[in-house]
Amino acid sequence: MRAVMALSGGMDSTGLLIRLLADGYKVSCISYEYGQKHNVELERACANIKYLEENGFEVEHRIVDLSSAMSIFHSALTSEDIEIPEGHYEEEQMKATVVPNRNAIFASIVYGYALSVAIRENIDVVIALGVHSGDHAIYPDCRPEFYDSLGEAFAIGNWDSEKVSFHLPYIDGDKESILRDSLISCKKLKLDFNNVFSNTITSYNPDEQGRSSGTSGADVERILAFHAIGRKDPVEYITSWETVLEGALKSQLRHYVMKKNGTERPFTGEYDKHYENGKYHCADCDKVLFTSEDKFDSGCGWPAFSSEESQANITQVKDVTHGMVRIEVRCSECDSHLGHLFHEYSGPRYCINSICLDFKGE
Repeated sequence: MRAVMALSGGMDSTGLLIRLLADGYKVSCISYEYGQKHNVELERACANIKYLEENGFEVEHRIVDLSSAMSIFHSALTSEDIEIPEGHYEEEQMKATVVPNRNAIFASIVYGYALSVAIRENIDVVIALGVHSGDHAIYPDCRPEFYDSLGEAFAIGNWDSEKVSFHLPYIDGDKESILRDSLISCKKLKLDFNNVFSNTITSYNPDEQGRSSGTSGADVERILAFHAIGRKDPVEYITSWETVLEGALKSQLRHYVMKKNGTERPFTGEYDKHYENGKYHCADCDKVLFTSEDKFDSGCGWPAFSSEESQANITQVKDVTHGMVRIEVRCSECDSHLGHLFHEYSGPRYCINSICLDFKGE
């Protein structure tokens, strides 16, 4: 069996490479230099190719330089004047990391090479890509319908296209399922899982030493995946594993509460019993929402305020979920869910999730 794949040096494509080898494929890999800020991923890809060769697996590896052409594209990954956004992977701001038409360009080159291999070796070839459902919310060019359409277009535009087909084994999975699959593949190939994945990087904003930041959306998704399978990520982070895991879990909870209208568990929030002097800002857009003068202990398990800051203009929405009629409150600046407002005998009570707030002392 024959496969040609795109190897970025990240965990998804690396997991795919290990799976292909475990499934008995002869594999050719293409990596791309396109002016990405996380260029260290190419070094990691080469390190894993070397590790595989040391363990008896020959993998063809080519690096294609597209930096000149793609330097004209607008993206946080390639433009020095655009910062890499931080936070949960599905946040709206993560769209800044989209490189226009990147996967179409990459897939076109892989297809051309796969077709060349198919003709030269007189064999059917699969184009294997590590795209998965976790990418679908942010990257339109990782969705199955994109590759269905692309495959049809490539078939129309090439002779002998019947010899080439797309192979997307992770398209309905996520980073957690990729790691679980890789554990099985590494065991089958007698490879060290930690060694393989220490030779990867997912961070979009590593430091000069190539250490992962732990703060970009891609970092957060990776950290949560390793946590989900009960393992410590073997790559080196700027801070400790415990610190980046805490940050990733906080980012996950913040996204769940503020963007998915969730609720943190009572009596667990950072600001439930917090009474320092200062102001409470929206954790998403930094708008001032409440002040310490209006905070009180209601015993409800969440931070409670008797009034909002004079310029907050918090949005009130009728909420009929869970068989109740309540008043939901949302930030008027970014429309993030904050909590609920209750009108009681003693007066108003804004019951707010701690994770939605950032406190700044006086």
